[in-house]
Amino acid sequence: MGGNIELKEIDQVEILSLSDNYNDLVSMDSDEIVTRAIPVKDMEVKGSILAEHGFSAIVKTISGTEMHELFFDFGLSDVAVPYNAQKLEVDLSGIEAAVLSHGHMDHFGALVPIVEAVPNKPVPFYVHPAAFKGNRYLRVGDIRIKFPPADRAAWEQAGAEVIESVEPALLAKGTVLFLGEIERLTDFEKGMPNAYFEKDGEESWDPIEEDSGIAMNLRGKGLVILSGCSHSGIVNTVAHARKVTGIDQVHVIMGGFHLTGPAFEPIVDKTIEGLRAFAPDYVVPTHCTGRKAVMAFEDAMPDNFILNMAGTRLTFRA
Repeated sequence: MGGNIELKEIDQVEILSLSDNYNDLVSMDSDEIVTRAIPVKDMEVKGSILAEHGFSAIVKTISGTEMHELFFDFGLSDVAVPYNAQKLEVDLSGIEAAVLSHGHMDHFGALVPIVEAVPNKPVPFYVHPAAFKGNRYLRVGDIRIKFPPADRAAWEQAGAEVIESVEPALLAKGTVLFLGEIERLTDFEKGMPNAYFEKDGEESWDPIEEDSGIAMNLRGKGLVILSGCSHSGIVNTVAHARKVTGIDQVHVIMGGFHLTGPAFEPIVDKTIEGLRAFAPDYVVPTHCTGRKAVMAFEDAMPDNFILNMAGTRLTFRA
């Protein structure tokens, strides 16, 4: 498999989820990889960690003494991510870039307050240009449920330096790869059937072509892949990451796999089969994967499965 992008090897990847659909403050299941959020200070409970329908994470790469941090997505509301960052005493001074997986509101909700809070501006902000597509909606019969638009002007005013890219792009000094537009090859990952947009008075199905993710290269263990919603298909996303990097070995597949609801449940087994073919060490379904699909992953891959939560920090070491 011949990729031509030199994704640097790193010694450690940390992924701190500041937004996800689920939380359990008394799970008590932390280990060397998983650290659950316990908002206790001075031996007193200092609040909770908010869960919501959305995803956001801080990704940290470490290699020797070199460390890089970036934001990946920003949740649904403008409340949960800033609140959780404050409760977890997150230091934003190390943030050097940001990535938006796609232009849906459950991934850019807290973008403005977070970018405003990052001290080092402007913040390089990587996004596929189709994220700014207007007039998006879900069609339910004759009813249109509108998506709030991605507001480029507001993001730039907050301090984001928008970098549009259809192609893969290296960031964080070559330790993180923005995957760009995902090649769609599987016959079962067909996107959202009821997603539409209107342009010049004409309605079209919305392929959400901007849907993307990021990848890191953990020394000796392979790719750590993080997606937002996988409207491109999580199997397609992993295959694309392997192709553009030339790295076959896959250590972690993490993200929203968008298998929730009756339109997607029929492809859960095919998705599991597709991911198992990559032989990942860990599979971490998040956000929009759906309750039934998450349970199916745990049942099919019990030794590889990690349950994610809002506030969870995952640490993968070489």
